[in-house]
Amino acid sequence: MVSQMVLGRHSRGTRPRTAAWAAAAMLVLAPAAAACGDDDDAPEAPARSPALGTSPPATPERDAPADPAAARAEVEKNWKTFFDPGTPVNDKAKVLEDGDRMQPLLTAFAKDPNAKRSSATVTDVKFTSATGADVTYDLLVGGQPALPDSKGSAVLQDEVWKVSVKTLCALVQLSGNASAPGC
Repeated sequence: MVSQMVLGRHSRGTRPRTAAWAAAAMLVLAPAAAACGDDDDAPEAPARSPALGTSPPATPERDAPADPAAARAEVEKNWKTFFDPGTPVNDKAKVLEDGDRMQPLLTAFAKDPNAKRSSATVTDVKFTSATGADVTYDLLVGGQPALPDSKGSAVLQDEVWKVSVKTLCALVQLSGNASAPGC
């Protein structure tokens, strides 16, 4: 489920559910979604999995980057950059997987007043391969957790650890706009 993937465990005390929806809604504007991408985008090919009953041998280069500490630092820095309201759209695109393709959506986010109050803090990074990681983060609005313990992913693209489009699209779907092109 997308909401479980994005939200992780989100119920802490009696925090109103509306805060989470407001945080997600601020990430997507209907006009932005309409302007983003094109309908001719081909779906990504599914990842190949090993034959049933077999698994690939575990090797350091398969399970983590060559320098996990440096990779983790880059993931944290780039997530902070991506979710920082003061970061220019062009710089956000540089730390988002396929950022050039998603730039119209990023431009719309920059115009949203709620986005100017939002940020994210990475709380955990677990590498799933040399080019992928599961990321746990808190989405903050006005410095307060709106979506704590959110789950996302980072990918190594063009030798840069980036916020995955999958993470952005999960937030788009959470906002209720599942038809956003590019997602």
